[in-house]
Amino acid sequence: MPKDDEQEAALFRSLVESPKRDNGSYHLAMSKARELFEQAEAALGGPVEFKIKTKLKPNGKMVVKWTFSHRP
Repeated sequence: MPKDDEQEAALFRSLVESPKRDNGSYHLAMSKARELFEQAEAALGGPVEFKIKTKLKPNGKMVVKWTFSHRP
């Protein structure tokens, strides 16, 4: 096997064996967002509009602020 093929094989092997990305935080955030929409619609009595503000904190965490209002 030529050296380039060996390097390619090693690269592919490392990609296959590397840990997979964890989407747990994303799924948890989306679940909470669905719950917030349901609560906002119940509290405001119908469809809602929303605004989102995001901020990246110095420690690397993302803060998301949702503001709901009744859709006219």
